[in-house]
Amino acid sequence: MNETTIQAIVEDIVTELTQTPSSRNEIPISVSARHCHLSREDVEVLFGKGVELTKKSDLSQPGQFAANETVTLIGPRGSIESVRILGPLRSRSQVEISKTDGIKLGVTPPLRESGDIKGSAPITLLGPKGSLYLEEGLIVAQAHIHMSPDDAKSLGVTNGEYVKVKVGKDRPITFDKVLVRVSPNYILDMHVDTDEANSGFITTGERGTLCKVEKG
Repeated sequence: MNETTIQAIVEDIVTELTQTPSSRNEIPISVSARHCHLSREDVEVLFGKGVELTKKSDLSQPGQFAANETVTLIGPRGSIESVRILGPLRSRSQVEISKTDGIKLGVTPPLRESGDIKGSAPITLLGPKGSLYLEEGLIVAQAHIHMSPDDAKSLGVTNGEYVKVKVGKDRPITFDKVLVRVSPNYILDMHVDTDEANSGFITTGERGTLCKVEKG
């Protein structure tokens, strides 16, 4: 082992030892605004036969993007225009909103993990070429953290586990039930909705501290 390699190892060890527990457990946070995930069939109902989503910008997770295309959400009490569609396409359509959005629309979506839409709330979507009534698919997304297996190992957590995340700045807040989602395709990032972000004056790019939940 040469001197350069030894020096690099020593520097890594010193960095690890001098880190505080909070810095080792820091989680980047993204604020997730209302959005839709659509199936191929539903895209064609709303935008026309053969239409493909076009990319506006990449999202934090690899392969995921915000599309240029938007829809209007219509509920019993009101509507919300320009709701962004996220790609790629999914096998089933899903709409994620905040509790405040639900009040404006006159709907009561359940708090769910993304993808868990069975028995969720109905919603009507309006696009430039047609409208679509989803009998289920409207949810408020559970706060969650995307992470790779290496991140999970480093943080000492497992897929499906719930953790706490403390965010302390202008208005310190602790999220008590944050779902851990682990995949080789994920990059470390916590997602909260706009209601959760507003309650703690949180903006995308802020960081929180992950805390294990003691069992028993």
